[in-house]
Amino acid sequence: LQQNWVFSFQEKDPKFWNTFAQRTLKNALTLQNLNRNKAKNLILFLGDGMGVPTVTAARILKGQLNGEGGEETVLEMDKFPFVSLAKTYNTNAQVPDSAGTATAYLCGVKANEGTVGVSAAAVRSQCNTTKGNEVTSILRWAKDAGKSVGIVTTTRVNHATPSAAYAHSVDRDWYSDNEMPAEALQDGCRDIARQLFENIPNIDVIMGGGRKYMFPKNVSDVEYPNVAKHSGTRKDGRNLVQEWRDRMETQKGHYVWNKKQLLSLNPNNVDYLLGLFEPGDLTYDLERNTDTDPSLTEMVEVAIKILRKNPSGFYLLVEGGRIDHGHHEGKAKQALHEAVEMDRAIGRADLMTSTHDTMTVVTADHSHMFNFGGYTPRGNIIFGLAPMLSDVDQKPFTSILYGNGPGYKTINGVRENVSTIDYQDNNYQAQAAVPLNTETHGGEDVAVFAKGPLAHLLHGVHEEHCLSKSGTAGLHPVLSSILALLTVTQLIC
Repeated sequence: LQQNWVFSFQEKDPKFWNTFAQRTLKNALTLQNLNRNKAKNLILFLGDGMGVPTVTAARILKGQLNGEGGEETVLEMDKFPFVSLAKTYNTNAQVPDSAGTATAYLCGVKANEGTVGVSAAAVRSQCNTTKGNEVTSILRWAKDAGKSVGIVTTTRVNHATPSAAYAHSVDRDWYSDNEMPAEALQDGCRDIARQLFENIPNIDVIMGGGRKYMFPKNVSDVEYPNVAKHSGTRKDGRNLVQEWRDRMETQKGHYVWNKKQLLSLNPNNVDYLLGLFEPGDLTYDLERNTDTDPSLTEMVEVAIKILRKNPSGFYLLVEGGRIDHGHHEGKAKQALHEAVEMDRAIGRADLMTSTHDTMTVVTADHSHMFNFGGYTPRGNIIFGLAPMLSDVDQKPFTSILYGNGPGYKTINGVRENVSTIDYQDNNYQAQAAVPLNTETHGGEDVAVFAKGPLAHLLHGVHEEHCLSKSGTAGLHPVLSSILALLTVTQLIC
């Protein structure tokens, strides 16, 4: 099922490329007129695990889904005028995890792997190192400045990325008290689900998965009744969803758990929204039930409609969190479709906001051991084969490969012949050089795309941390690594 795209006849004419270059230069010259407005709104799109190879492959996939060759396609994020690079290492890790990085770009402080909302003085899993080492996030700064704030994710709402926006935990895996050691509970540490509702009790919009961590142990799930793995996990007997509903009942608060409920809401009558659409992470977009489960784009649209009612503006964190999961499982097709869906959400947000008063940043927390190559011809299906056989084992190979992961497979001691299997299956695990049950993150820099007020300050190569307020030592950090050069007064005051 290979496809070779016949490039347009005009590409053979040098004038085509010269005209293209002139148009590009003309557009670049307009950027001399810098947008120095004060941003009222800030949207951060975080593609978890969306390294540069993933961005490129997602671009090709998006084009091919539209019947194009793919290489010449323009992603929504490609349209952003300013692009820079961010280093991703954690304080104790050359190749980072999503918890330490989330603390860096949301709280402005580099941290140890596996920890959220605490500085590097905190030690993973050691509860008694939490107190005094808490660091606050841009979501709290925005809320304190009178803005509305929201979190939208395709993972659990208490997963690593979103949790750094509100929690202070020395272990990213403490989703509920069920996942915590007795010693940590005795020492007074609180699980992340609790912290979601207690630390910043008036987060305006929360959408994602993670229902089971909010309900008492063994309480049957509303969507999957009597399925044990989806039942409540809490040992303390608390029903955090009901507590939230009781508290928000008189404040135009609404709880929803499916797409129909979500899309039936009138955002003008909603001030607070809690949407928990799965017991754990949301399903992959390729497997999503479009009748019952909202897409990331649909969630983002509802979130913005609610948040933008605030005349003081809003801060919205959007995570395409399952790009990362697809890669960890060696399932490139799942990962890339997740990235394309996040790009759709970026496009929807663009239609609903203006660069006059809204800064939008798109980036990743880290990369993966994912890549594609093999001298493929123009328009080669991104999930297809390279055009030649290996000159070592005389077998075909897919363009997409992983440096390590579960796709490593031998049959009778030799590499599997991919032509004998369906390598375009949604859950095909691309071949990997080193066998691992779970593929690992990559350590290279990630791209940062920015548009809107002061977006031009996001340039060059930055650490994944930030300066303090107005660059003054001793005051709260301003913005995460990605917004390193902005000041709080310019952005969220």
